[in-house]
Amino acid sequence: MRRFAADADFRAGFAEMVPACIGLVPFGLVCGVGAAAAGASPLAALGLSAIVFSGAAQILAVQLLAAGAPLAVIVMTCFVAGLRFVIYSAAMAPYLRPLSPRFQRGVAFLLTDQAFAASVRRLSAGGNPHAAGLHFLGGGFALWAWWQVTNMAGYFAGNVIPPSWSLDFAVPLCFIALVAPHLRTAPTIGAALVAGYAVIALSALPMKLNLIVAGTIGIVAGTLADFARERWTRR
Repeated sequence: MRRFAADADFRAGFAEMVPACIGLVPFGLVCGVGAAAAGASPLAALGLSAIVFSGAAQILAVQLLAAGAPLAVIVMTCFVAGLRFVIYSAAMAPYLRPLSPRFQRGVAFLLTDQAFAASVRRLSAGGNPHAAGLHFLGGGFALWAWWQVTNMAGYFAGNVIPPSWSLDFAVPLCFIALVAPHLRTAPTIGAALVAGYAVIALSALPMKLNLIVAGTIGIVAGTLADFARERWTRR
């Protein structure tokens, strides 16, 4: 990691992710509090945040653990909750393909909503794929390291934080701040509106599958709108 830290692109990605890290503090605290409430030990709570590294999956895992759900059910539920990363991976794969398989596996572990939203613009701009990969690695590492700090702070805080504070409100605000700068064209705005409507309309689907289905619908809508715009421009 010291070798990466000496690289300017890695440091730039790290610095760019600092505002997102600050925005995730309430979410990390909530995850830590949830682990403590479920009866997890400090080492188990740290292992959950370090290995799973997903707020949604961690909250689902501790809730199911507290309810006495079988391990297979917990794993499958977290797997479904993380299916959106398949979409992210597919979007990033063409840009990271020139990099070594070991490097690709490393950045895949650090893939999050925030890291993807912050790095996809850099990746799609072209240029040196290795530099873009290091930029993504720096941002992903910043999120991962800070996530451990906030989770453990929440764990040791326990139930001191009143539930009435509803700290999870910061999560959608953080995502909105990351996505909003990308909504500059009609296809992207249309994709966001369609996906937003779909995620609400399909909220009855089990295991948060509405997120995956709505994301796919939004991608299809945005792609069709982009094709329509290109055809109209040719005329």
